[in-house]
Order: sequence, then structure tokens, then C-alpha cells
Amino acid sequence: MATSTAVVTALATGLLITPRMEARKKRLGDVHAARDAFRTHMSRIASACALLRQVPPPADDEPGWTPVMRQRLASERERWWQQLDESTRRLIDNVAAYAESWGPHMLVGLAVQYAGNARMVALSERQEARKAELLIALTLPVQRQFFGWPWARARHTVVDGQSFAQTIARINTDATAP
Repeated sequence: MATSTAVVTALATGLLITPRMEARKKRLGDVHAARDAFRTHMSRIASACALLRQVPPPADDEPGWTPVMRQRLASERERWWQQLDESTRRLIDNVAAYAESWGPHMLVGLAVQYAGNARMVALSERQEARKAELLIALTLPVQRQFFGWPWARARHTVVDGQSFAQTIARINTDATAP
């Protein structure tokens, strides 16, 4: 009798519970992979913007810059802009994959708003310095709310929300400005 019970239990577990647990494990892995990609692209946007702001192109009359060095710097800055373009494109293309992985509705909306506004800033005809400034202003509060330490998120929730809303207002105010 005990052997029969053990066999039936093992069979039921193997046929009913194990497949569901494996499917759940895959779904959770996919959620975490999407969140990791979201974090990676946000970090890439922040670092590329910081580099673009720290390393401006030299003035035409600035001494000490050879044509070769000017070309190398221009190529490097172009590569940073391509990273920004690629990251904002991936964020907007995959927003459904990562946005709904967070439970609170506020975070879902924040992720969608961030992805859409970051992409629109990247596509806009604003000056490069203005684009970098707006992208950093968008990214930092959102990054803290999604990936910061819990005490930092709680402490800065209101400030980050206000900062994000003000940046969105600035984006919408000068949407057609170069």
C-alpha cells in the first residue's frame, strides 16, 4: 500500500506539478532578463550622455587640435550618439516586455513614459547638448525608482516624480525648438 501511494504521488508530481514549476521558472527568468536589459539600456543612456557632455567638440580655432584628432573625437562622439539611438530604440521596442513585469501601476506607467519620451528626445532636432541634458534628466530619477536601494526609492519617490514631470514639461514646451 505504501509503495502504491509513493508511486502515485511521484507520478502525479511528475505529471502535474513539475511542468508547471518549469514553466514558471522560465517566465520568471524572462522577466528578470527583460529587467536586466532595461537597466543596461538606461545605464548606457546615462553614461553616453555624460560622456557627450564632458567631451564637447573643440572649437575650430582652438589650438593644439590636429585634423586627425578632431576626426577621431568626432567619430567617438558619433559612436556615443549611435549608442543612445540604439538604446532608446530598444527601450521603446521592448517596453511591453519589461514594463508589465513590475506590479504597481505607477511603475508600469513610468516605464512606458520614460521609454517614449527618451526616444522622442533622441529623435528630435534639438541641439546635441540639450538632448543629452534632457536624457540625463529623464533617466536618473527613473533609474533610481526602478533599481535604487529600497530606502532611496522611498525617500526620493516624491522628488523623483516631480523631477520627471518637470522634465516632461520641458520636453513638451520646447518640442519644436532646435
